[in-house]
Amino acid sequence: MRFLLRTAACAALVLLASCGGGSNDPYDRSFVCSATDDKRWLQAYMSENYFWAGRSPVAAPDDYADVDAYLDALRFKGDADEPADRFSYIDTRASFDQFFVEGRTVGYGVSVNGVEATLPLKIRYVDPGSPAAAAGLRRGDTVVAANGTPAAQLVASKDFSVLSPSRENDVLTLEVESGGVARKVPLTSATYALVPVTATSVFTLANGSKAGYVSLKDFIVQAETPLAESIAQIRQAGATELILDLRYNGGGRVSTAAQLGSLVTGATHAGKLFTQLVFNPRRQSLNSNYWLQNRPGPAFPRVVVLTGSRTCSASEMVVNGLKPYADVVTIGGTSCGKPVGFTPQDWCDNVYSIVNFESLNANGQGRYYDGLPLTCPVTDDFNRELGDPAEKLTAAAIGYLQTGSCPATAGGTAGTASLLQRANATRVIEPGQRSGMWAD
Repeated sequence: MRFLLRTAACAALVLLASCGGGSNDPYDRSFVCSATDDKRWLQAYMSENYFWAGRSPVAAPDDYADVDAYLDALRFKGDADEPADRFSYIDTRASFDQFFVEGRTVGYGVSVNGVEATLPLKIRYVDPGSPAAAAGLRRGDTVVAANGTPAAQLVASKDFSVLSPSRENDVLTLEVESGGVARKVPLTSATYALVPVTATSVFTLANGSKAGYVSLKDFIVQAETPLAESIAQIRQAGATELILDLRYNGGGRVSTAAQLGSLVTGATHAGKLFTQLVFNPRRQSLNSNYWLQNRPGPAFPRVVVLTGSRTCSASEMVVNGLKPYADVVTIGGTSCGKPVGFTPQDWCDNVYSIVNFESLNANGQGRYYDGLPLTCPVTDDFNRELGDPAEKLTAAAIGYLQTGSCPATAGGTAGTASLLQRANATRVIEPGQRSGMWAD
């Protein structure tokens, strides 16, 4: 992984004569790791490889205090066709590798409905194997206070950073209420393995046919084996319909998304295009295709995808990539609207995820900056466990498969701008909120 990233970074900066130099170290160049040269490196990289190169601002690196401020200055500001870049970001190498390569994270393992900015403040997701899971916290529990700060104050301030520890052994005390019983729950942050496939079920519909259900949280390599096992289990049970729950999936590896697409389309569409990555006009030689692979079984002709404001990037790519090959039904909330992605670049101690391609399906469709079209808008109520047939979005999916109609009193996200787009504008950051679509 590290070799690939460094090699890509060097290849992308061929304009620098010293890139690679005469040694075996691709970082032997005129730039060194320093506050000044980090900005110069970013300027050189974005001038050639940024998706909006030539359309974004030009700024002198010495006018900015650090590389983060400089990235903000260089971001594409939007035009009549495309919105401003809100996706490019810089991560530490350690943090990037831990999450996307090792499949681990540091945290308490509890996520809330902070983006919605409504009360009651509820636990919407608990990471399996996390301190929160060990303490018995569950989806649907109401958060009364966090480290003494009332939930109403957290919502009003749009600041949920108390739920995101900066290191192991930080301490959080949650006051929660469930079933009319209040309790204080002390949590100590820890490093734990991500569990990307969180639920697999098979439901029998009213007409006797069966529908499989899979909940996927992250597109990381550690998801690929359990995904294959889940789809195989669903097929073996005789399911002819499929429900994919991507409502809390912020994305990740393009190759893992293509693996999921292949599992859904089986042997029926093997060898056909799943997605095409298109770079800026200067870097068209980097354009690449991801193909559907031959997997056991026929294609699922109809796929219901549960979505929401946190459905982002590679998870949106799956919906878009399947549309030429299946009747794709979307139920829930408007997705985040991220049809672009990165080829992460390793420079010094950071990984730069700078937007440098867009994703198009086999029909040339993409650019869903306002989020994916919804079949049935249904508001997530954050009650019941994911995969429970009575959980609101899952019940709506089952109902649709049985009747072909949306729930009569569904409700949902109105307008074109998603909740997450508005949250990004006001910098609402929730724990576990991490989006990406990166080529690997």
